[in-house]
Amino acid sequence: MRCYCVTEFGRPLVAMDCDLPEPTGDEVLVRVKGAGVCHSDLHLWEGGYDLGNGRILSLKDRGTKLPLALGHEIAGEAIAAGPQATRIEAGRNYLVYPWIGCGECSVCRAGNENLCAKAQFLGVARHGGYAEHVLVPRSRYLLDLGDIDPAEAAPYACSGVTTYSALKKAGRSLYEKPIVIIGAGGLGLMCLAILKGMGGAGAIVVELDPAKREAALKAGAKAAIDGASPDAAAQIAAILGEQASVAIDLVGAPATASLGFDCLEKGGKLIIVGLFGGSAPWPLPFIPMRGITIVGSLVGNLTELTELMALVRAGKVPPIPVTRMPLSAANDALTMLRDGKVVGRTVLTPA
Repeated sequence: MRCYCVTEFGRPLVAMDCDLPEPTGDEVLVRVKGAGVCHSDLHLWEGGYDLGNGRILSLKDRGTKLPLALGHEIAGEAIAAGPQATRIEAGRNYLVYPWIGCGECSVCRAGNENLCAKAQFLGVARHGGYAEHVLVPRSRYLLDLGDIDPAEAAPYACSGVTTYSALKKAGRSLYEKPIVIIGAGGLGLMCLAILKGMGGAGAIVVELDPAKREAALKAGAKAAIDGASPDAAAQIAAILGEQASVAIDLVGAPATASLGFDCLEKGGKLIIVGLFGGSAPWPLPFIPMRGITIVGSLVGNLTELTELMALVRAGKVPPIPVTRMPLSAANDALTMLRDGKVVGRTVLTPA
């Protein structure tokens, strides 16, 4: 099978011919029909994360093994399964949950494999969806898509479950008044769509790119503010008539985290999702003085993805813009994302 792999951090992906895996036990072999191109793939491609103050979290130093086929937003057709994968029907399309843990630690036993210290994430620690096929280690990680287009469904495995999990962390505030969403890329548009599906009170979006602000308004944002404006926090307060209760930072840079913090009322909640990089920008005394809760949110668990897909199947989540590109264009897709040229999500379509 053809895979597009990182063979050297910071260098173009390399097309490789890999052996087609043969599933055993509870494993399932999936023919990939859609693989979303996520901003996290850029960090994996480049080899690390910016921790601020000149520090880099090096994936090489943390033991990431190459070659590695990227891609954790995966949907496709089950074509073969081990003898224990009895719930899987060959020929049906499934969404793949990629945030796989060790399955044995207390975190995994609590249902939060996405937070496992020995994670085996697809496209991160194991070969992912930038390939013609992917081997899924346990059948319970496959969610039946029915008649949903796999290419449109693939982003739910990351941008979908990530924003759904972040929105759930907002609690009742989600329904009481509009929240603030910082970033209107694939995550931001997905967050708006899922917020609508959950019956939330809406959102004010903050985004630097005018085209993405326009996309956010078309997706139902109550307002779209230029994050570069020095009075962005004041604009948010003017629209709401007060400060915000919840801000979800889908970028995760010092400037966005600072704005998210500044726009909150006392007792408000800042939920940080993005991994752009940098260090925390707040004076520490302001956190207790204002009673602010700062929450980190890393993707989501299998239960949350199952809940999200129930909303999708019920027709409650509007689709986000999806640009399809062939698997052979994987390098171009990553470059376009890095350069900020993607509105919505790019999905590679090997089959």
